[in-house]
Formats: sequence, structure tokens, C-alpha cells
Amino acid sequence: METISTAKVFDGTQGVYRHKSTVCQCDMTFSVFLPPQAEHGPVPVLWYLSGLTCTHQNVMDKGEYRRLAAELGIAVICPDTSPRGDDIPDEPDNWQFGKGAGFYVDATQEPFVKNYQMYSYITKELSDLVAGQFPLDMSRQSITGHSMGGHGALIIALRNPERFKSVSAFAPIAQPSTAGWSKPAFEKYLGPDEKSWRAYDATSLIEDGYRVEHILVDQGTADGFLNDGLRPWLLEEVCKAANIPLQLNMRDGYDHSYFFISTFMDDHLRWHAQHLKADL
Repeated sequence: METISTAKVFDGTQGVYRHKSTVCQCDMTFSVFLPPQAEHGPVPVLWYLSGLTCTHQNVMDKGEYRRLAAELGIAVICPDTSPRGDDIPDEPDNWQFGKGAGFYVDATQEPFVKNYQMYSYITKELSDLVAGQFPLDMSRQSITGHSMGGHGALIIALRNPERFKSVSAFAPIAQPSTAGWSKPAFEKYLGPDEKSWRAYDATSLIEDGYRVEHILVDQGTADGFLNDGLRPWLLEEVCKAANIPLQLNMRDGYDHSYFFISTFMDDHLRWHAQHLKADL
């Protein structure tokens, strides 16, 4: 692992790192914020998964999470959204597919199967790497994300409920298998058999019996993607049928940007902190 940069902030450390991924078969970059409490022992972890076209950098620059994360004593890990490099298959003119748009799935179709293994990268390889390199309490993990990353947070938590104490999302893609901006990507990554897509669709996973104890979602009412790509009411319907407590906050006048995310970041951090520290 290579350290790209570190900076002291709110008495903690914001670092950016690069490593050779065997899962994605390329160099991958990620960031870790360590709160000051990490100097005295392992701290709980919050994963933040970014959305389409983003990298680890977007939330670092605009998410405004470090002040409160330092106060609460929570490390924040921000992975990239896809494999990177000149040799990675891509559609440069399509912002909804390829580099910057890995959708947190393990691709099964050529030529994407070699590199686009983002589900395994997040849940296995990167998790094992940070556990060995940083003072993290991996028995206390939570996960959140935005848009495509909100979709990623939901499916990862649903498929690994024993690992994550809580899950939240900002404007998640609730049902990517039918959304106009994600269905084409699913077909290219996963093939034409839509049954295989269910493993990466939060509403389908809940219909198929996967459960978490609770979900927090914030969604702006002025989000231009609300009615096509996001559709939080679909998640609300399946959660109600499955008796999963869902706190869905429809935020009047807010859009899809980091102005929206940064406004409610503190709410999500405090909510995760309650669950991460509930058993102490």
C-alpha cells in the first residue's frame, strides 16, 4: 500500500492511499479519515460509497464529515467507484457505465468480468486491507452512500447483516434493475438473465428474504432524478411489506448535489454512532 497524502484535520488524520488490487486487477485509490481517538486504540468504522462519475475525492472535498466524525470517534472509509486505468474497458461517452460507474456489482460478462468486481473489492479485499493497516474495530461497522453508492450501501448491508450495525443512504437508486439509468449497466455487467440481477437490487433482495434491522434514507424533493432513477417509494413499499423500519426523510427543496448531502451528513453520522456504540 502506498500513502499518497496525509493531513491533520480536527486533530485526526485524513489520508489517501493507493494499492494494487488483485480483485480489480488495477491500482485502486481510497481515503481513510482517522479520528483522534484512533491514537489510543481501534475505532468504529463508517463506509461511504460514492455515486456515478465520482471518486473517493468528492465526499472528501464536499461531504463535511470530519468535524463530527472526529467528535464521535468514527473512522470514515471512502473507496473509489470503479476500477481505473488506461486498459480498463469503458464507454467514455456514457457517464452511466464503465469507469466511475461500477454499480458495486461483480461483473460476469466479457470484457468487464476481469476488472469490474466492485462488490468483492469493497466487501473482501479493501476490507481486509484496511483491517490490517489501520486501528479499526471491524466488529463495529456501518455503511452509507449516495445515489449509486446508496444502492451499493443497501445491497451490501442486506447481504451482510451480521457485519454492519446500521445502513443509511442519500438519494439511493432504490430499484436499479428497472431504473432507466442503471438497467442498461446491469445487462452489460451481469448479462441478459434478469434473475441474476436480483442479488444487486435492494428491493429484490428484501422481496427474497434479506433483512436488516433498520434503514435511514434522506431524499430531496427537488432532485431531478427522483422520478426516473431513484424512486424511494419502491423501497418504502417493500420495507413496509417486510416489516423493516425505514425512516424516509423527504427533504423539501433539496436536489441531488453535495449541498444536499453535506446538509444532512451530521444526521447520518449521529444515527450510525448510536448503533455503532449501542453495545459498549
